[in-house]
Parts: sequence; structure tokens; C-alpha cells
Amino acid sequence: MDLDKPAPHQERAAEPRRVPARQDAPAEGCLVVAIRLPVRIVVLVLVVPVRMAWDALVVGGRFLRDAALRPLGRALLWVGRAVLVWPWVALWRYVVVPVAKGIGWLGNVLLVVPAVWVYRYVLTPVGHGIAWVARGAWSGVVLVGRGIAAGLAWVYTRVLTPVGHGLAWLARGIGMVLAAVGLGVYTVVAWLVRYLFVVPAVWLYRYVLTPLGHGIAWLANGVGWLVRMILTGVRLALYWTGRVLLVLPAVAVWRWVLVPIGRALAVVGREIRDALGHAWRIAGYVSLAVGRFLGTLLRWVFVEPARWAYRTVLTPLGHLVRDAVWRPAAEAARAVGRATRQAMASARESVRQVRADLRRTLFGEPAKRQPVARRETRREPVGRETRTLGSSTTALTKD
Repeated sequence: MDLDKPAPHQERAAEPRRVPARQDAPAEGCLVVAIRLPVRIVVLVLVVPVRMAWDALVVGGRFLRDAALRPLGRALLWVGRAVLVWPWVALWRYVVVPVAKGIGWLGNVLLVVPAVWVYRYVLTPVGHGIAWVARGAWSGVVLVGRGIAAGLAWVYTRVLTPVGHGLAWLARGIGMVLAAVGLGVYTVVAWLVRYLFVVPAVWLYRYVLTPLGHGIAWLANGVGWLVRMILTGVRLALYWTGRVLLVLPAVAVWRWVLVPIGRALAVVGREIRDALGHAWRIAGYVSLAVGRFLGTLLRWVFVEPARWAYRTVLTPLGHLVRDAVWRPAAEAARAVGRATRQAMASARESVRQVRADLRRTLFGEPAKRQPVARRETRREPVGRETRTLGSSTTALTKD
């Protein structure tokens, strides 16, 4: 009984597969259902001729491309290469490059080699001599400069330094006197400025200008608050006036007029788009069926009779012509070619013998070459010392 019981996976396979219902598919209204069928019928009637014309244009274009445009393009490409590319390549390869190499060789021989010779055997010795003279002159200048520097150092140490020390001591004394006088004058002037200008200015700022500035600031704040309140009232009045007169009517027109019209137009546009897609696919099937019918008709009208004529008439006739005409003619041509080649070979051998006899008659027998004695070089050991895979040939393990 257990053997007759089906397996669990067989039970699951026998159960019908349940397709879950689409939860996200929106419910279609009556307007959509009423618009869909007539729109699809009208679009199908309009699209089928367009699709058939399009498929005919595609087939014609492909045939034109494969049969005419592509061979024409290849021919034009070959002609363009032959007319434009290959002459310039030949000119560059066989004219410009050899001429440039010749000019480079002449430039090397006429300019570079003489310039190198002049530099090596004329300018280099002259430069070395000028450098030697300059080094000698520089040594003399250095000696003279050292003597002048020693004299200037003696004058600085023995003459200028004592004079400078005396002038510095005199300047320090005069500076101390002037500093004392200046300090007294500065103290007097500072006291006069403090009590004639600074003290009155501080009193005027503290007890006159500060209260006056506070009053002016309070008055400006009040005027600013009043202006802000007036502007706020004007803004609120303009806001509510514009809202009542412009925004609310525009919102009502948008919500109750434009949105329903837009939704209806969206439904119509979506249905037209879907209808165009369905009609284009259906028109493709119709065009494919028509094309296959026309292809079958052309095949049975033209291709099959041509195949029958080629297979039944032309092929036996061609075989007859091949066996009765072409093969005997080819065998005869091959026999004539073999005979001609043999005759030409015999003639060449006769001419070679005559030429050899004439050379011996005029110049005698050619001298025979003596074999060159080569030095015997022992490259490989012989006898028992021959290297093999089974014996050792190293110096440590040789027998």
C-alpha cells in the first residue's frame, strides 16, 4: 500500500497552480471601457496601411542596401584609395623618403662632419689657450686685489677706527643733553594739553552728548515701530485682498475644472497610446502574413520554376557539356602543355651543353678546387667517453 501512495512532490505537482490576483491593478471606470474599443478600432484602421508601407520600405531599403549601395560603396572606396591614397603612399615611399635620406646624407657630409672637425681641431685648442690666458690674468688681478685690501684694512684699523670712536663719544654727550631738554619740554606740553583739551572734552561727552544721543535713539525707535505697524497693516490688507480675489478663484478653477479635464485627457491619451501599441503589433502580424503570402507567391511563380529548370534541364545539359566538351579539351590542353614543357626542357638542356662545350673550347677545362685542410677539433668524446643518458661524464664521476 505504501508503494502505491504518490510522493509528496507528485501531489504538489498534480495540484493546479493558483495565480494570485493582482492587488495593485486599479479598477477601470466606465469612461475608460467606453473609450477603449472605438479608439482601438479607429487606430487599427489607420495604423495597418502605415505599418505595411513601413515594412515595404524597410524590405526595399535592405534590398537596396545589400544589392546596390554596399557594392557601390566598396567600389567607391576602392576607387578613392586608388585615386587618393595609393599615389600619395607611392610618392612618399619611393620619392620623398629617398630624397629626404639623400638630403640628410648630404647635410651630414657637407655640414655636420666639417663642423665637428672645426670644433675638435680648431675651436677646442683655441678655447683651451684662451682659458689658460684668462686663468693667468685672473691670478694677477687676485694678487693686486689682495694688496689693495691689505692697505684698506690698515687704514681702517689705524686711522678710521680711532676717529670713529671719538665722534661716537661726542655724539653720546650731545644726545644726553638734548634728551634732558626734550623730556622737560614734553612734560610741560603734556600737562597743558591734558587740562586745556582732554578734561573739557570728556566732561562735554559725558554730560551733554550722551543724554542727547539717548533721546535721539529713543525717538528713532518709536518712529521705526510706528512705521513697521503701518507696513504690517498694509501687507495684511494686500495679502487678504489678493487671496480672496486671485488665489481662491484660481484654486477653485484648478480643482474643479482643470484637474477633471486633465484626468479625462490623460485617460484618452493613455488609451490612444495603448491602442497605437496594440495596433502597431497587430499591423506587424498582418504585414508579416501579407509578406509571407507574397513571398510564397513569388516563390511558386518564379523561384520554383527556375529551380526546376536548373535542376531538370540546365544541370544535365551542363554535365553533358562538361563530360563531352570541357574535359576532353582540358585533357588535350594538358597534354599539349606537357609536350611543350618537355620540348622546352630538352631545348634548354641542349643550349646548356652547347654553351659548356663552347666554354671548354675557348677557355679550356676549369681548374678543380683543392679541398681545404681543416684543423681537427675534438668537440665530442669518442669511444668509451661518449656522453650518454645512462653514464656520467663529469670530472668527479668519470670512469
